[in-house]
Amino acid sequence: MERNGQTRRVCRRCLTSEMDEKEYFAHLHAYIDSLDEEIKADRPLYQKRLAVCKGCDLLADGMCRACGCYVELRAAVRKNACPYEKWKKDEDAD
Repeated sequence: MERNGQTRRVCRRCLTSEMDEKEYFAHLHAYIDSLDEEIKADRPLYQKRLAVCKGCDLLADGMCRACGCYVELRAAVRKNACPYEKWKKDEDAD
């Protein structure tokens, strides 16, 4: 990865404060994309969950200010639920 004319290697053990924001969110989305299909929420469920989060006053910069999760990550796992019961786990989840 190149930044300011210097090549940087991707650090998998860096803290978020040590990554630039674009790089961090690219890693987050790559992680979500790589989830095992057996645990991943299907696209309609994922989109429905995100729509609920987008309408919530507690959403700030992709994070839930109430529980501290990244809502895109929490919503991506089928068995997860909003800890504040704004959306529940998929009823078909194990």
